[in-house]
Amino acid sequence: MIYNNVVAREVAEYLLEIKAVVLSPDQPFTWASGLKSPIYCDNRKTLSYPRVRTFIKTAFAEIISEEFKGVEVIAGVATAGIPHGALVADVLNLPFVYVRDKPKGHGLENQIEGKLEQGQKVVVIEDLISTGGSSLKAVEALRAAGADVMGLGAIFTYGFDKSVVAFEEAKCKFFTLSNYESLLDKAVENDYVKATDKDELVKWYKAPEAWGK
Repeated sequence: MIYNNVVAREVAEYLLEIKAVVLSPDQPFTWASGLKSPIYCDNRKTLSYPRVRTFIKTAFAEIISEEFKGVEVIAGVATAGIPHGALVADVLNLPFVYVRDKPKGHGLENQIEGKLEQGQKVVVIEDLISTGGSSLKAVEALRAAGADVMGLGAIFTYGFDKSVVAFEEAKCKFFTLSNYESLLDKAVENDYVKATDKDELVKWYKAPEAWGK
């Protein structure tokens, strides 16, 4: 769910401007999964730009205040969701925890770091949603620890149907500040890519596994 189209376009413009997202249909990137992709997304770069990170944390905080009334804790997904989640928690003056992808292998062997009480209402912050797998793994860990997960927010999503279905099946409400469609519109509008490349970029979105083969 994109909460606000104006915000979506502005975040997309920021991501392109600071090269947190790069579109390169002619020289595609290879993801860790082996998938060929015309897009590279690294939202951690937003942290290096005060104007951008301030816009992002403020947008998150406003949406959470409006849509998730009664939230008691903000949780970040390790690792890229941790700094953004901490920034949002600070704006909202709420406790913060973060969720590892698996329990720590030593010490207390925690998967969730920070103080979390049974039944507390939690909103999760993530940097990026692709298939939704890692995000929902964090949601599951929080629920297993007794948290009431109200929903999850991310900076950006590719908008794959697979991720939408995954969140529906997990009964987890989610929203993102921007998405692939808004990004493509801004990329063409501001000459980050040629208008003729847009069809190729849409083809990837519709069938990423088959693209580039």
